[in-house]
Amino acid sequence: MAQAQIDFFSSALMRTVSMKVIIPTDKQVSPGERALKKPTYQTLYLLHGVLGNDTDWLSGTRVQMWAEDHNLAVVMPSGENKFYVDNEASGDRFSTFLGKELVEFTRDTFPLSRKREDTFIGGLSMGGYGALVNGLKYHDVFGRICAFSSALILDRFRNADDSSENLIERRSFYESSMGPLEKVPGSDKDYYYLAEKAAGQKEKPFIYMACGKEDSLVDDNRKYRDFLQKQGYDVTYEEWPGNHDWIFWDQCIHRVMSWLPVGDPARGVGSGNVQP
Repeated sequence: MAQAQIDFFSSALMRTVSMKVIIPTDKQVSPGERALKKPTYQTLYLLHGVLGNDTDWLSGTRVQMWAEDHNLAVVMPSGENKFYVDNEASGDRFSTFLGKELVEFTRDTFPLSRKREDTFIGGLSMGGYGALVNGLKYHDVFGRICAFSSALILDRFRNADDSSENLIERRSFYESSMGPLEKVPGSDKDYYYLAEKAAGQKEKPFIYMACGKEDSLVDDNRKYRDFLQKQGYDVTYEEWPGNHDWIFWDQCIHRVMSWLPVGDPARGVGSGNVQP
């Protein structure tokens, strides 16, 4: 599995941004196994959570091994603490970056499929929120959305103030990403509004959601699952014992590989798969 660190200038963000890319262009298989040679690869754009960066998924999960097994390219951008939305006042246009610029740049740089049905977006916590809002907003780009332990916390935005000792619970922290919070409902930052708006589309994205039973976000995720299903979305929802941590998200990545239309796995030869 080839791994690349890419730093490139983003016109949407007006600064140099970093991302990790894993792509199985160097995959070797054991004798007798069929190597899947493709001119282009299906791609998962995978978003980290708050306080994280582009290295999180590689250090916290076995995504590289499972992506190689399924001949899947994975692009992991750094989204800072900005919830992957556009904030015109600050110039942090992360939604435009994700839904347009990043997809175009990576397709021009790597042998990635340009088909909607081969292009997926996923993430955890803040990244789960980002995957849902951008997967729905850019439903013409992404055919599938994977959302793990999603930070579906619009109610917290509305009721937040600056009294908390925890920076990431303060109203000013949310506003640094979202802009004025009173303008979030009914905007492209509102996952309910976006789902309702895209519900009439002929090709709605397929959605996978998962949340740990001990996660404080589980009720919000259940509520949104029910809403999506009423809007006619094809939603696969899973719960199992787990918290808001990397143990759970490692399991999420393993499980979602069976949900994504990536074909049967074929182990690649490497230090973890040495056959006599």
